[in-house]
Amino acid sequence: MRTADHLRVRTLEESEVDTVSRHLGLARLHQGDGAYLVAWLEEFPVGHAYLTRTDPPQLQDVEVLTAFRRQGVAHKLVAAVEAAASARDARALRVSMSARDSDVQRLYRSLGFVDVGIAPVEVCGIITIRTGPIEVNDTLLTWEKALPDAGSLLS
Repeated sequence: MRTADHLRVRTLEESEVDTVSRHLGLARLHQGDGAYLVAWLEEFPVGHAYLTRTDPPQLQDVEVLTAFRRQGVAHKLVAAVEAAASARDARALRVSMSARDSDVQRLYRSLGFVDVGIAPVEVCGIITIRTGPIEVNDTLLTWEKALPDAGSLLS
């Protein structure tokens, strides 16, 4: 049985931040425009994803611990993010990824995300995240997935 079959995904609570940050990065913790959803295997955090409260909402900062990759954790996290976005009446969910990372592109394509013609963005220089400054030099692709309306999820 896959790890994902035993996971619980829920919104990160303030009381869980120390536990999660011991195992996973929380680069967007105080970004202020969304929330983390964390995948738990019993009381152990194995992955997370960040959902923005923008229009349209964005899936960001997906991370799965190496030992739990390719076991359905990312799929379960993305499904939880989609459900949360749909519950807020979002019609689409966006995700950005490196143009160089074919594995990530393959993952998002398998989850139904498609190129909707948003121009790639060149990111170059130093950016500051919660854990400090990092240097980036990348091209980001932005894809989108249409979401069912919340009413259709209940029927």
